Amino acid sequence: MHIRGDHAELVVGGRLDVRSAADARTVLHSALDGGRGDLVLDLTELDSWDATGLGVIMGAHRRAGRTGRRLVLRGVPDRMQRLLVATRLHRILAIEEEDRRRPLPRV
Repeated sequence: MHIRGDHAELVVGGRLDVRSAADARTVLHSALDGGRGDLVLDLTELDSWDATGLGVIMGAHRRAGRTGRRLVLRGVPDRMQRLLVATRLHRILAIEEEDRRRPLPRV
């Protein structure tokens, strides 16, 4: 897994799983605590995530709310998008549409 970026936008690539969760959590929390406004997570380079990785995303979402920020997911791969819909997490998380860069409606 690799994460690059700043306090406004991070690009996450590789696998977000149990092995990389602690490092990812540290980077996300640091970015959330050190910035203002939306924190965009660009997931276009993400190969996969497991339940632990999804938990890291949800934890970052909660932390963002506590710090007065919003976590926005960009470029969510189709397979992962289907998982978010199946678990109804797409109703909770801010997810940008791929072509318009606006949050998806909360159906």
